[in-house]
Amino acid sequence: MCDGGDMAEAPRNCPGRDADAHAHLEAYDRPGIRDLARTAALVEAAGYCRLTRVQEIMEFARACGFSRLGLAFCIGLRREAQVVVRVFRANGFSVDSVVCKSGSTPKEVLGIEDAQKVDPGTEEPMCDPIGQARRLEKARTELNVVLGLCVGHDSLFMMHSAAPVTVLAAKDRVLGHNPLAAIYLADSYYRARLFPGDPDAGDEEAVIGSSASPPRAPDG
Repeated sequence: MCDGGDMAEAPRNCPGRDADAHAHLEAYDRPGIRDLARTAALVEAAGYCRLTRVQEIMEFARACGFSRLGLAFCIGLRREAQVVVRVFRANGFSVDSVVCKSGSTPKEVLGIEDAQKVDPGTEEPMCDPIGQARRLEKARTELNVVLGLCVGHDSLFMMHSAAPVTVLAAKDRVLGHNPLAAIYLADSYYRARLFPGDPDAGDEEAVIGSSASPPRAPDG
């Protein structure tokens, strides 16, 4: 199959079977793109099951020749952000960090009503991922790292970042910022929550043409 190079065994609805399945490969010849893709593959091989995510980020940055890192972080993870900055600097990188609430812009700017706030009756600044991206662009960072931005805010940051973006951690307030825990429990404790009203929806056989296996420790 796809990870083994044998498309003959792929499901009939696999996009890899399309006539133009490899038409996009020309994109890897664009300036800078091929180097990033090649470096990512080399770092993956060198650190496979050996380096932690934060170590891989630093190895990737070094291999790309990046010395100036940006950190776009959530205010709820400010303590973690402090440690990340210390780690990056201890490993020879310069770091510019920007918190999500930077600028303290009121949520009313987005048309948010008081009753729609997390804590109604208070002055509640909005998260400003576009502002974070602009400030890091002004600092001329070469690689930006996302730490716990909210769903959607991370999307806006990535859309507006001038530098390449990678993610150190995704926010999940319920699961201690380990979103995959819900996926690993999809067929047990979280089944009713993730497949509401359809107890059979989570069965592998119910996914037509799927080649997915039950969640397990990833190989990639």
